[in-house]
Amino acid sequence: MIQGPTISLSPQELPWYAAQSLFRMMMAYALSLIFTLFYGMKAAYNPRARQILLPVLDVLQSVPILSFLPVVLLSLTAILPQTMAIELGSIILIFTSQAWNLTFAWYQSLTTLPGELGEASQVFGFYRWMRFKTLELPFAAINLIWNSMMSWAGGWFFLMAAEIFTVGSRDFRLPGLGSYLAEAAHQGDTQAILWGLGALILMIVILDQFIWRPLLAWSERFKLTMVEGASPPTSWFYHALRSSHGVTWLRKRFWQPARARIDDFLMRKLSHAVGPPKPIPVWLYYGIIALFGAVLLYGAFQAFQLLASVSLREWESILIGLAATTLRVLAALLITLLWAVPLGVAIGTNSRLAAWLQPLVQILASIPATALFPILLLFVIGLPGGLSTAAILFMLMGTQWYLLFNIIAGAAAIPQDLKYTSALLQLSRWARWRTLILPSLFPYLITGAITASGGAWNSSIVAEYVQFGGKTIETTGIGAIIAQATSSGRYPMLLAATLSMILAVVSINRFVWRRLYRLGAERFSLE
Repeated sequence: MIQGPTISLSPQELPWYAAQSLFRMMMAYALSLIFTLFYGMKAAYNPRARQILLPVLDVLQSVPILSFLPVVLLSLTAILPQTMAIELGSIILIFTSQAWNLTFAWYQSLTTLPGELGEASQVFGFYRWMRFKTLELPFAAINLIWNSMMSWAGGWFFLMAAEIFTVGSRDFRLPGLGSYLAEAAHQGDTQAILWGLGALILMIVILDQFIWRPLLAWSERFKLTMVEGASPPTSWFYHALRSSHGVTWLRKRFWQPARARIDDFLMRKLSHAVGPPKPIPVWLYYGIIALFGAVLLYGAFQAFQLLASVSLREWESILIGLAATTLRVLAALLITLLWAVPLGVAIGTNSRLAAWLQPLVQILASIPATALFPILLLFVIGLPGGLSTAAILFMLMGTQWYLLFNIIAGAAAIPQDLKYTSALLQLSRWARWRTLILPSLFPYLITGAITASGGAWNSSIVAEYVQFGGKTIETTGIGAIIAQATSSGRYPMLLAATLSMILAVVSINRFVWRRLYRLGAERFSLE
Protein backbone atom coordinates (compact mmCIF):
# COMPACT_ATOMS: atom_id res chain seq x y z
CA MET A 1 0.00 0.00 0.00
CA ILE A 2 1.68 3.21 -1.22
CA GLN A 3 1.34 6.21 1.11
CA GLY A 4 2.54 9.36 -0.57
CA PRO A 5 2.63 10.99 -4.01
CA THR A 6 3.62 9.16 -7.17
CA ILE A 7 7.26 9.88 -8.00
CA SER A 8 7.59 11.17 -11.56
CA LEU A 9 10.81 10.38 -13.44
CA SER A 10 10.42 13.42 -15.70
CA PRO A 11 13.59 15.60 -15.61
CA GLN A 12 11.34 18.68 -15.36
CA GLU A 13 10.46 17.66 -11.80
CA LEU A 14 14.09 17.58 -10.65
CA PRO A 15 14.43 21.28 -9.59
CA TRP A 16 11.38 20.96 -7.30
CA TYR A 17 12.55 17.60 -5.96
CA ALA A 18 16.05 19.01 -5.35
CA ALA A 19 14.63 21.99 -3.43
CA GLN A 20 12.62 19.70 -1.14
CA SER A 21 15.59 17.43 -0.47
CA LEU A 22 17.79 20.46 0.26
CA PHE A 23 15.24 21.74 2.79
CA ARG A 24 15.18 18.37 4.60
CA MET A 25 18.97 18.26 4.64
CA MET A 26 19.18 21.78 6.08
CA MET A 27 16.68 21.02 8.84
CA ALA A 28 18.45 17.77 9.72
CA TYR A 29 21.84 19.53 9.78
CA ALA A 30 20.52 22.28 12.06
CA LEU A 31 19.26 19.62 14.48
CA SER A 32 22.59 17.78 14.21
CA LEU A 33 24.60 20.91 15.01
CA ILE A 34 22.49 21.79 18.05
CA PHE A 35 22.68 18.20 19.30
CA THR A 36 26.45 18.12 18.70
CA LEU A 37 27.27 21.28 20.63
CA PHE A 38 25.27 20.40 23.73
CA TYR A 39 25.91 16.65 23.79
CA GLY A 40 29.63 16.86 23.02
CA MET A 41 30.26 19.60 25.59
CA LYS A 42 28.46 17.70 28.34
CA ALA A 43 30.39 14.51 27.51
CA ALA A 44 33.73 16.33 27.41
CA TYR A 45 33.42 18.34 30.62
CA ASN A 46 31.33 16.20 32.96
CA PRO A 47 33.05 12.93 33.97
CA ARG A 48 29.89 11.42 35.45
CA ALA A 49 27.78 12.31 32.44
CA ARG A 50 30.51 10.99 30.14
CA GLN A 51 30.08 7.50 31.60
CA ILE A 52 26.52 7.50 30.25
CA LEU A 53 26.70 9.75 27.19
CA LEU A 54 29.58 8.09 25.33
CA PRO A 55 28.13 4.55 25.52
CA VAL A 56 24.76 5.95 24.43
CA LEU A 57 26.46 7.68 21.48
CA ASP A 58 28.14 4.39 20.58
CA VAL A 59 24.74 2.70 20.57
CA LEU A 60 23.12 5.45 18.51
CA GLN A 61 25.80 5.44 15.81
CA SER A 62 25.67 1.65 15.59
CA VAL A 63 21.91 1.49 14.97
CA PRO A 64 21.27 1.22 11.21
CA ILE A 65 19.01 3.85 9.68
CA LEU A 66 16.43 1.20 8.74
CA SER A 67 16.18 0.09 12.37
CA PHE A 68 15.04 3.61 13.31
CA LEU A 69 12.20 3.43 10.78
CA PRO A 70 9.49 1.54 12.71
CA VAL A 71 10.13 3.43 15.96
CA VAL A 72 10.24 6.86 14.32
CA LEU A 73 7.21 6.34 12.08
CA LEU A 74 4.99 4.64 14.66
CA SER A 75 5.80 7.32 17.24
CA LEU A 76 5.19 10.27 14.92
CA THR A 77 2.08 8.94 13.19
CA ALA A 78 0.52 8.40 16.63
CA ILE A 79 0.69 12.11 17.51
CA LEU A 80 0.83 13.97 14.17
CA PRO A 81 -1.08 14.00 10.87
CA GLN A 82 0.39 11.38 8.55
CA THR A 83 1.82 13.83 5.98
CA MET A 84 3.58 15.85 8.65
CA ALA A 85 4.72 12.70 10.45
CA ILE A 86 6.35 11.27 7.31
CA GLU A 87 8.08 14.59 6.54
CA LEU A 88 9.39 14.96 10.09
CA GLY A 89 10.34 11.28 10.14
CA SER A 90 12.44 11.76 7.00
CA ILE A 91 14.27 14.70 8.62
CA ILE A 92 14.96 12.65 11.75
CA LEU A 93 16.28 9.75 9.67
CA ILE A 94 18.63 12.12 7.81
CA PHE A 95 19.66 13.48 11.22
CA THR A 96 20.75 9.97 12.24
CA SER A 97 23.15 9.89 9.27
CA GLN A 98 24.61 13.34 10.04
CA ALA A 99 24.87 13.83 13.80
CA TRP A 100 27.18 11.15 15.17
CA ASN A 101 30.42 11.99 13.35
CA LEU A 102 29.88 15.69 14.11
CA THR A 103 29.46 14.90 17.80
CA PHE A 104 32.58 12.73 17.92
CA ALA A 105 34.57 15.48 16.14
CA TRP A 106 33.38 18.17 18.58
CA TYR A 107 34.10 15.91 21.56
CA GLN A 108 37.57 15.13 20.19
CA SER A 109 38.35 18.83 19.75
CA LEU A 110 37.24 19.67 23.29
CA THR A 111 39.27 16.84 24.83
CA THR A 112 42.43 17.75 22.88
CA LEU A 113 42.22 21.49 23.56
CA PRO A 114 45.72 22.71 24.57
CA GLY A 115 45.96 22.77 28.35
CA GLU A 116 47.63 26.18 28.56
CA LEU A 117 44.78 27.79 26.61
CA GLY A 118 42.21 26.30 28.96
CA GLU A 119 44.20 27.50 31.97
CA ALA A 120 44.49 30.98 30.46
CA SER A 121 40.71 31.18 30.03
CA GLN A 122 40.31 30.40 33.74
CA VAL A 123 42.98 32.91 34.79
CA PHE A 124 41.28 35.68 32.80
CA GLY A 125 37.88 34.69 34.19
CA PHE A 126 36.25 33.89 30.87
CA TYR A 127 32.51 33.46 31.14
CA ARG A 128 30.95 30.33 29.66
CA TRP A 129 29.82 32.11 26.48
CA MET A 130 33.16 33.91 26.06
CA ARG A 131 35.12 30.67 26.35
CA PHE A 132 32.83 28.98 23.83
CA LYS A 133 33.02 31.88 21.33
CA THR A 134 36.71 32.76 21.60
CA LEU A 135 38.38 29.43 22.42
CA GLU A 136 36.41 26.22 21.95
CA LEU A 137 34.57 26.98 18.71
CA PRO A 138 37.59 28.55 16.94
CA PHE A 139 39.83 25.63 17.97
CA ALA A 140 37.29 23.12 16.63
CA ALA A 141 36.34 25.14 13.52
CA ILE A 142 38.42 23.28 10.93
CA ASN A 143 37.43 19.89 12.34
CA LEU A 144 33.74 20.82 12.48
CA ILE A 145 33.69 22.23 8.94
CA TRP A 146 35.27 19.13 7.40
CA ASN A 147 32.97 16.87 9.41
CA SER A 148 30.00 19.03 8.40
CA MET A 149 30.91 18.30 4.79
CA MET A 150 31.04 14.62 5.73
CA SER A 151 27.67 14.89 7.47
CA TRP A 152 26.11 16.37 4.35
CA ALA A 153 27.75 13.68 2.25
CA GLY A 154 26.35 11.07 4.63
CA GLY A 155 22.92 12.66 4.41
CA TRP A 156 22.98 12.58 0.60
CA PHE A 157 24.25 8.98 0.76
CA PHE A 158 21.23 7.80 2.78
CA LEU A 159 18.74 10.18 1.16
CA MET A 160 17.15 7.35 -0.81
CA ALA A 161 16.43 5.42 2.39
CA ALA A 162 15.05 8.56 4.07
CA GLU A 163 12.61 9.60 1.32
CA ILE A 164 11.18 6.29 0.17
CA PHE A 165 10.91 3.32 2.50
CA THR A 166 8.81 0.24 3.12
CA VAL A 167 7.60 -0.98 6.51
CA GLY A 168 5.60 -4.17 6.23
CA SER A 169 2.86 -3.62 3.65
CA ARG A 170 3.08 0.19 3.82
CA ASP A 171 5.18 2.05 1.25
CA PHE A 172 6.03 5.58 2.44
CA ARG A 173 7.46 8.10 -0.02
CA LEU A 174 8.21 11.81 -0.24
CA PRO A 175 9.03 13.84 -3.36
CA GLY A 176 12.77 14.51 -3.51
CA LEU A 177 16.04 13.57 -5.16
CA GLY A 178 16.38 10.45 -3.02
CA SER A 179 12.95 9.11 -3.94
CA TYR A 180 13.59 10.02 -7.60
CA LEU A 181 16.81 7.98 -7.64
CA ALA A 182 15.18 5.12 -5.72
CA GLU A 183 12.26 4.96 -8.13
CA ALA A 184 14.62 5.11 -11.12
CA ALA A 185 16.70 2.26 -9.69
CA HIS A 186 13.57 0.22 -8.94
CA GLN A 187 12.36 0.61 -12.53
CA GLY A 188 15.85 -0.01 -13.93
CA ASP A 189 15.73 3.33 -15.79
CA THR A 190 19.43 4.12 -16.35
CA GLN A 191 18.68 7.41 -18.10
CA ALA A 192 16.63 8.65 -15.13
CA ILE A 193 19.41 7.56 -12.76
CA LEU A 194 21.88 9.67 -14.73
CA TRP A 195 19.50 12.66 -14.69
CA GLY A 196 19.11 12.32 -10.92
CA LEU A 197 22.85 11.97 -10.35
CA GLY A 198 23.47 15.02 -12.56
CA ALA A 199 21.07 17.11 -10.46
CA LEU A 200 22.69 15.86 -7.24
CA ILE A 201 26.22 16.60 -8.48
CA LEU A 202 25.19 20.09 -9.61
CA MET A 203 23.75 20.82 -6.16
CA ILE A 204 26.91 19.53 -4.44
CA VAL A 205 29.15 21.74 -6.61
CA ILE A 206 26.99 24.79 -5.86
CA LEU A 207 27.15 24.11 -2.12
CA ASP A 208 30.91 23.60 -2.33
CA GLN A 209 31.52 26.90 -4.09
CA PHE A 210 29.09 29.04 -2.11
CA ILE A 211 29.23 27.41 1.36
CA TRP A 212 32.10 25.03 2.08
CA ARG A 213 35.00 26.72 0.26
CA PRO A 214 34.20 30.12 1.83
CA LEU A 215 33.92 28.50 5.26
CA LEU A 216 37.30 26.78 4.86
CA ALA A 217 38.93 30.04 3.76
CA TRP A 218 37.35 31.84 6.73
CA SER A 219 38.41 29.12 9.21
CA GLU A 220 42.09 29.45 8.25
CA ARG A 221 42.35 32.32 10.75
CA PHE A 222 41.68 29.84 13.58
CA LYS A 223 44.57 27.49 12.81
CA LEU A 224 46.79 27.10 15.88
CA THR A 225 50.05 28.37 14.42
CA MET A 226 52.59 31.14 14.96
CA VAL A 227 53.22 31.75 11.26
CA GLU A 228 51.01 32.10 8.20
CA GLY A 229 50.66 29.16 5.84
CA ALA A 230 52.44 29.31 2.51
CA SER A 231 49.24 28.83 0.49
CA PRO A 232 46.09 28.99 2.65
CA PRO A 233 42.72 27.88 1.21
CA THR A 234 41.08 30.48 -1.00
CA SER A 235 37.56 31.09 -2.25
CA TRP A 236 36.46 33.47 -4.99
CA PHE A 237 33.06 33.86 -3.36
CA TYR A 238 34.55 34.57 0.08
CA HIS A 239 36.85 37.17 -1.48
CA ALA A 240 33.90 38.73 -3.32
CA LEU A 241 31.90 38.97 -0.09
CA ARG A 242 34.79 40.58 1.81
CA SER A 243 35.43 43.16 -0.92
CA SER A 244 31.74 43.96 -1.50
CA HIS A 245 30.70 47.41 -0.27
CA GLY A 246 27.10 46.24 0.00
CA VAL A 247 28.01 43.33 2.25
CA THR A 248 30.24 45.61 4.35
CA TRP A 249 27.35 48.05 4.80
CA LEU A 250 24.94 45.24 5.76
CA ARG A 251 27.45 43.85 8.23
CA LYS A 252 27.97 47.21 9.93
CA ARG A 253 24.31 48.24 9.78
CA PHE A 254 22.61 45.00 10.83
CA TRP A 255 24.96 42.13 11.69
CA GLN A 256 27.32 43.85 14.15
CA PRO A 257 24.53 45.44 16.25
CA ALA A 258 22.59 42.16 16.25
CA ARG A 259 25.71 40.22 17.27
CA ALA A 260 26.40 42.71 20.08
CA ARG A 261 22.86 42.27 21.43
CA ILE A 262 23.15 38.48 21.23
CA ASP A 263 26.52 38.61 23.02
CA ASP A 264 25.10 40.82 25.78
CA PHE A 265 22.11 38.52 26.24
CA LEU A 266 24.22 35.36 26.40
CA MET A 267 26.80 37.00 28.67
CA ARG A 268 24.01 37.79 31.15
CA LYS A 269 22.49 34.32 30.91
CA LEU A 270 25.85 32.53 31.09
CA SER A 271 27.56 34.86 33.53
CA HIS A 272 29.44 32.27 35.57
CA ALA A 273 33.19 32.06 35.07
CA VAL A 274 34.62 28.90 33.60
CA GLY A 275 36.09 26.48 36.07
CA PRO A 276 35.88 22.82 36.94
CA PRO A 277 32.45 21.48 35.94
CA LYS A 278 29.90 21.61 38.71
CA PRO A 279 29.15 18.09 39.87
CA ILE A 280 25.65 16.81 39.36
CA PRO A 281 23.82 16.60 42.71
CA VAL A 282 23.92 13.06 44.01
CA TRP A 283 20.13 12.83 44.24
CA LEU A 284 19.74 14.01 40.63
CA TYR A 285 22.48 11.68 39.37
CA TYR A 286 20.93 8.61 40.98
CA GLY A 287 17.46 9.81 40.00
CA ILE A 288 18.51 9.88 36.35
CA ILE A 289 20.10 6.46 36.74
CA ALA A 290 16.88 5.11 38.31
CA LEU A 291 14.70 6.60 35.57
CA PHE A 292 17.05 5.34 32.88
CA GLY A 293 17.05 1.92 34.54
CA ALA A 294 13.25 1.83 34.70
CA VAL A 295 13.00 2.68 31.00
CA LEU A 296 15.57 -0.01 30.23
CA LEU A 297 13.69 -2.59 32.29
CA TYR A 298 10.42 -1.79 30.53
CA GLY A 299 12.14 -1.88 27.15
CA ALA A 300 13.88 -5.13 28.07
CA PHE A 301 10.56 -6.70 29.04
CA GLN A 302 8.94 -5.69 25.74
CA ALA A 303 12.03 -6.78 23.81
CA PHE A 304 12.10 -10.14 25.59
CA GLN A 305 8.55 -10.83 24.46
CA LEU A 306 9.56 -10.16 20.86
CA LEU A 307 12.86 -12.05 21.07
CA ALA A 308 11.14 -15.10 22.54
CA SER A 309 9.55 -15.72 19.15
CA VAL A 310 12.94 -15.87 17.37
CA SER A 311 13.89 -19.49 16.74
CA LEU A 312 17.31 -21.04 17.36
CA ARG A 313 17.80 -21.43 13.61
CA GLU A 314 17.19 -17.70 13.16
CA TRP A 315 19.66 -16.87 15.96
CA GLU A 316 22.20 -19.08 14.21
CA SER A 317 21.68 -17.21 10.93
CA ILE A 318 22.13 -13.89 12.81
CA LEU A 319 25.46 -15.01 14.31
CA ILE A 320 26.71 -16.23 10.93
CA GLY A 321 25.59 -12.98 9.31
CA LEU A 322 27.26 -10.95 12.06
CA ALA A 323 30.56 -12.76 11.54
CA ALA A 324 30.39 -12.28 7.76
CA THR A 325 29.63 -8.56 8.06
CA THR A 326 32.39 -8.09 10.67
CA LEU A 327 34.96 -9.46 8.23
CA ARG A 328 33.68 -7.16 5.47
CA VAL A 329 33.82 -4.12 7.78
CA LEU A 330 37.41 -4.95 8.76
CA ALA A 331 38.41 -5.41 5.12
CA ALA A 332 36.76 -2.10 4.15
CA LEU A 333 38.61 -0.22 6.93
CA LEU A 334 41.99 -1.70 6.03
CA ILE A 335 41.56 -0.94 2.33
CA THR A 336 40.46 2.62 3.17
CA LEU A 337 43.49 3.25 5.40
CA LEU A 338 45.87 2.23 2.62
CA TRP A 339 44.80 5.05 0.31
CA ALA A 340 43.02 7.61 2.54
CA VAL A 341 46.04 8.43 4.73
CA PRO A 342 48.42 9.51 1.92
CA LEU A 343 45.67 11.23 -0.08
CA GLY A 344 44.19 12.97 2.97
CA VAL A 345 47.60 14.29 4.04
CA ALA A 346 48.26 15.52 0.49
CA ILE A 347 44.94 17.39 0.33
CA GLY A 348 45.17 18.75 3.88
CA THR A 349 48.70 20.12 3.47
CA ASN A 350 48.45 21.43 -0.09
CA SER A 351 45.74 24.06 -0.62
CA ARG A 352 46.26 24.11 -4.40
CA LEU A 353 45.63 20.38 -4.56
CA ALA A 354 42.68 20.80 -2.18
CA ALA A 355 41.10 23.41 -4.45
CA TRP A 356 40.89 20.79 -7.22
CA LEU A 357 40.28 17.61 -5.25
CA GLN A 358 37.97 18.83 -2.47
CA PRO A 359 34.92 19.35 -4.76
CA LEU A 360 35.62 16.01 -6.45
CA VAL A 361 35.86 14.23 -3.08
CA GLN A 362 32.62 15.84 -1.93
CA ILE A 363 30.85 14.77 -5.11
CA LEU A 364 32.07 11.19 -4.85
CA ALA A 365 31.24 11.03 -1.13
CA SER A 366 27.73 12.39 -1.66
CA ILE A 367 26.54 10.16 -4.48
CA PRO A 368 24.12 7.62 -2.97
CA ALA A 369 25.73 4.23 -3.46
CA THR A 370 22.33 2.62 -3.89
CA ALA A 371 21.85 4.74 -7.03
CA LEU A 372 25.07 3.35 -8.47
CA PHE A 373 24.49 -0.25 -7.40
CA PRO A 374 22.52 -1.20 -10.51
CA ILE A 375 25.35 0.05 -12.73
CA LEU A 376 28.12 -1.42 -10.58
CA LEU A 377 26.35 -4.74 -10.25
CA LEU A 378 26.76 -5.30 -13.96
CA PHE A 379 30.55 -5.17 -13.49
CA VAL A 380 31.14 -6.69 -10.03
CA ILE A 381 28.51 -9.39 -9.72
CA GLY A 382 30.70 -11.63 -11.85
CA LEU A 383 33.63 -11.36 -9.43
CA PRO A 384 34.60 -14.44 -7.39
CA GLY A 385 32.18 -14.59 -4.49
CA GLY A 386 29.50 -12.55 -6.28
CA LEU A 387 27.69 -10.03 -4.07
CA SER A 388 29.57 -11.33 -1.02
CA THR A 389 32.77 -9.80 -2.42
CA ALA A 390 31.04 -6.89 -4.15
CA ALA A 391 29.49 -5.89 -0.79
CA ILE A 392 32.97 -4.88 0.42
CA LEU A 393 33.21 -2.44 -2.50
CA PHE A 394 29.76 -1.10 -1.70
CA MET A 395 30.75 -0.70 1.98
CA LEU A 396 33.83 1.24 0.91
CA MET A 397 31.54 3.71 -0.84
CA GLY A 398 29.76 4.37 2.44
CA THR A 399 32.67 4.33 4.89
CA GLN A 400 35.89 5.56 3.27
CA TRP A 401 34.87 9.22 3.30
CA TYR A 402 34.59 9.38 7.10
CA LEU A 403 38.27 8.50 7.38
CA LEU A 404 39.34 10.70 4.47
CA PHE A 405 37.57 13.84 5.70
CA ASN A 406 38.94 13.44 9.23
CA ILE A 407 42.47 12.84 7.91
CA ILE A 408 42.18 15.97 5.75
CA ALA A 409 41.00 17.96 8.78
CA GLY A 410 43.89 16.63 10.88
CA ALA A 411 46.49 17.39 8.21
CA ALA A 412 45.06 20.88 7.64
CA ALA A 413 45.26 21.60 11.39
CA ILE A 414 49.01 20.84 11.69
CA PRO A 415 50.63 24.14 12.80
CA GLN A 416 52.70 25.73 10.04
CA ASP A 417 55.55 26.52 12.44
CA LEU A 418 55.94 22.80 13.19
CA LYS A 419 56.20 22.14 9.46
CA TYR A 420 58.89 24.80 9.15
CA THR A 421 60.75 23.34 12.13
CA SER A 422 60.77 19.86 10.58
CA ALA A 423 62.08 21.39 7.34
CA LEU A 424 64.84 23.29 9.18
CA LEU A 425 65.88 20.08 10.93
CA GLN A 426 66.08 18.44 7.49
CA LEU A 427 64.13 15.43 8.66
CA SER A 428 63.78 12.58 6.22
CA ARG A 429 60.33 11.84 4.84
CA TRP A 430 59.90 8.85 7.15
CA ALA A 431 61.13 10.84 10.19
CA ARG A 432 58.69 13.65 9.37
CA TRP A 433 55.82 11.19 9.13
CA ARG A 434 56.86 9.42 12.36
CA THR A 435 57.46 12.53 14.50
CA LEU A 436 55.04 15.10 13.07
CA ILE A 437 52.36 13.89 10.67
CA LEU A 438 51.21 10.62 12.26
CA PRO A 439 51.18 11.97 15.87
CA SER A 440 49.23 15.04 14.68
CA LEU A 441 46.79 12.85 12.76
CA PHE A 442 46.27 10.26 15.49
CA PRO A 443 43.25 11.82 17.30
CA TYR A 444 41.59 12.60 13.95
CA LEU A 445 42.40 9.13 12.66
CA ILE A 446 40.69 7.49 15.63
CA THR A 447 37.65 9.76 15.30
CA GLY A 448 37.49 8.87 11.61
CA ALA A 449 37.91 5.16 12.32
CA ILE A 450 35.07 5.16 14.87
CA THR A 451 32.65 6.92 12.53
CA ALA A 452 33.91 4.95 9.52
CA SER A 453 33.30 1.63 11.23
CA GLY A 454 29.82 2.84 12.17
CA GLY A 455 29.31 3.89 8.56
CA ALA A 456 30.45 0.49 7.34
CA TRP A 457 27.97 -1.30 9.59
CA ASN A 458 25.20 1.02 8.42
CA SER A 459 26.21 0.56 4.78
CA SER A 460 25.82 -3.18 5.17
CA ILE A 461 22.04 -2.80 4.99
CA VAL A 462 22.31 -1.52 1.41
CA ALA A 463 25.47 -3.42 0.43
CA GLU A 464 24.19 -6.90 1.29
CA TYR A 465 20.60 -6.48 0.11
CA VAL A 466 20.11 -4.88 -3.32
CA GLN A 467 16.85 -4.33 -5.20
CA PHE A 468 16.94 -3.46 -8.90
CA GLY A 469 14.43 -3.79 -11.69
CA GLY A 470 11.98 -5.64 -9.44
CA LYS A 471 14.63 -8.21 -8.45
CA THR A 472 16.29 -8.70 -5.08
CA ILE A 473 19.92 -9.83 -4.72
CA GLU A 474 21.27 -10.59 -1.25
CA THR A 475 24.21 -12.24 0.46
CA THR A 476 24.94 -13.57 3.93
CA GLY A 477 25.26 -10.72 6.41
CA ILE A 478 23.60 -8.92 9.30
CA GLY A 479 22.74 -5.99 7.03
CA ALA A 480 20.80 -8.24 4.67
CA ILE A 481 18.89 -9.72 7.62
CA ILE A 482 17.92 -6.24 8.89
CA ALA A 483 16.89 -5.00 5.44
CA GLN A 484 14.84 -8.12 4.76
CA ALA A 485 13.17 -8.00 8.20
CA THR A 486 12.27 -4.31 7.73
CA SER A 487 10.84 -4.90 4.27
CA SER A 488 8.72 -7.85 5.41
CA GLY A 489 7.69 -6.31 8.74
CA ARG A 490 9.24 -9.12 10.84
CA TYR A 491 9.85 -7.04 13.96
CA PRO A 492 11.20 -9.83 16.22
CA MET A 493 13.89 -10.66 13.66
CA LEU A 494 14.59 -6.95 13.11
CA LEU A 495 15.05 -6.41 16.85
CA ALA A 496 17.26 -9.49 17.27
CA ALA A 497 19.53 -8.55 14.37
CA THR A 498 19.72 -4.88 15.41
CA LEU A 499 20.58 -5.75 19.03
CA SER A 500 23.26 -8.16 17.83
CA MET A 501 24.81 -5.46 15.64
CA ILE A 502 24.66 -2.91 18.47
CA LEU A 503 26.35 -5.32 20.89
CA ALA A 504 29.13 -6.02 18.40
CA VAL A 505 29.74 -2.35 17.55
CA VAL A 506 29.63 -1.16 21.16
CA SER A 507 32.04 -3.92 22.23
CA ILE A 508 34.52 -2.95 19.51
CA ASN A 509 34.21 0.74 20.42
CA ARG A 510 34.61 0.02 24.12
CA PHE A 511 37.61 -2.30 23.97
CA VAL A 512 39.43 -0.94 20.90
CA TRP A 513 38.52 2.58 19.80
CA ARG A 514 37.87 4.07 23.24
CA ARG A 515 41.31 3.02 24.50
CA LEU A 516 42.94 4.49 21.41
CA TYR A 517 40.89 7.66 21.94
CA ARG A 518 42.33 8.06 25.45
CA LEU A 519 45.82 7.41 24.10
CA GLY A 520 45.37 10.17 21.51
CA ALA A 521 44.09 12.65 24.11
CA GLU A 522 46.93 11.89 26.54
CA ARG A 523 49.93 11.61 24.21
CA PHE A 524 49.15 13.36 20.95
CA SER A 525 47.28 16.56 21.85
CA LEU A 526 48.88 19.92 21.03
CA GLU A 527 50.42 21.37 24.20
